[in-house]
Amino acid sequence: MFEAFLRSLTAPDPDPLTGDDCRLALAALLVRIARTDGDYARVEIDAIDNILKTRYNLGPFEVSKLRADAEQLEQEAPDTVRFTRALKDTVPYENRTEIVEALWEIVLADGTRDHEEDALMRLVAPMLGINDRDSALARQRVERK
Repeated sequence: MFEAFLRSLTAPDPDPLTGDDCRLALAALLVRIARTDGDYARVEIDAIDNILKTRYNLGPFEVSKLRADAEQLEQEAPDTVRFTRALKDTVPYENRTEIVEALWEIVLADGTRDHEEDALMRLVAPMLGINDRDSALARQRVERK
């Protein structure tokens, strides 16, 4: 179902993502971080829904559809680089720090910082062009909420 989307992400010179594709890439990245520890917990799903609802001003039906599409896309995508590169090429730096903050919200949603999630965050933040310091500051902002 998402073959064309994945192909567009792997093109040698991909076009910037449109609004809907950007939403889908971010949602898939949120799902990927939530599934990293092998426990896709309800609290993480609720956090993903809340992030998507707030960030894109979506209703419950739209959020559920976007997350369901993202779950399927995340399963079909061979790696994380495709999502991060597409987001980095489309989203301004200051908004990418918000993406890292959203990712930290998912990592911390279940109350534990899992080793696998931490390791993926150490990879994803630089792929988005966010340095370790700014990623740590984003995590601290989430922890203070």
